[in-house]
Amino acid sequence: MAEILALGLSHYPPLIGPDNRMTGILQRMLQNPDLPPGLRTPEGWPEPMRAEWSTDQGTAAAGRHRADLVGWMRRTRAALDAFNPDFVLIWGDDQYENFQDDIVPPYCVAAYDRFAFAPPQGNVWGDEKGYDLPGHPKAARMLATGLIEQGFDTAYAYKPLHHSLGHAFTNAIYYLDYDRNGFPWPILPFAVNCYGRQVVSQRGGVPRFDRKGPPPELDPPAPMPWRLFDLGAATARILAESPYRVALLASSGWSHAFLTAKNHYLYPDTPSDRRMYELLRDADYDAWRAYPARTVEDCGQQEILNWMCLTGALNALGRKPRETGFVDTWIFNSSKAFLIAPPV
Repeated sequence: MAEILALGLSHYPPLIGPDNRMTGILQRMLQNPDLPPGLRTPEGWPEPMRAEWSTDQGTAAAGRHRADLVGWMRRTRAALDAFNPDFVLIWGDDQYENFQDDIVPPYCVAAYDRFAFAPPQGNVWGDEKGYDLPGHPKAARMLATGLIEQGFDTAYAYKPLHHSLGHAFTNAIYYLDYDRNGFPWPILPFAVNCYGRQVVSQRGGVPRFDRKGPPPELDPPAPMPWRLFDLGAATARILAESPYRVALLASSGWSHAFLTAKNHYLYPDTPSDRRMYELLRDADYDAWRAYPARTVEDCGQQEILNWMCLTGALNALGRKPRETGFVDTWIFNSSKAFLIAPPV
């Protein structure tokens, strides 16, 4: 049987930029005209949120947050280096990047020959060194075939539609290569429609407060959590019987402030994230599979659906995590989780 390494990390976009811009999403949410008056200034925020914001609008806290995240990125990269896979399969969400109004599949295997992309200008590395990475079309076709044969009507593609590769995938590679030593493995992106009701209506991003007229009609929902759990399990079973040595990677944060309406889009639902983290740490996979879709949406946890695939894979492999980490925040938009689960 093939050997499989399971990993999870965050693709938090502001990590690409400098510390003094890391609260940009929060500052946009403060422009919400429906924000209660008491929350418009730090004086009305919860005390831990005020402490993170401090007197420098979160710049010092951003440095600490970056250090925590990069520490976990380096540990994850070390596990990847030690395992040295034939390719890295990445479960990530497409936020109105490649999939737009013309088609939004529930999930899609990217069987491209190559992937070329580069970090944006003004990045924390101070350069625009790009990547030109090979895909693994043969493994992608094999995986799509196996999933369809097991009853998962899987979309697949041989070339992109509107975008070369969404940020859930590119940021994962930037962060695994945070020290800019290169990324020597082929990739197999596996896009998941995590944003569901907001993928087209909200363009897979932050709420728009300048929109005139009635709110846009919501889209159909994302795939059900249990279905993605089973998809991840099937993926692991297929790859375990393959000739390949594979790293499976979930790329996303968990609860997002800009998706958490009950918190006025200011801060994430950290208590719900922490409960899910503890269940994952303790390998309570049945509880993960039973997690309701309505709770995912209520808690702003749409991107946790990428991890639902990973958790299903862990369950199918009979694997418990070797290392897990949880980095919480009030002002940096999302809770971040990390996981390393090598072969026994």
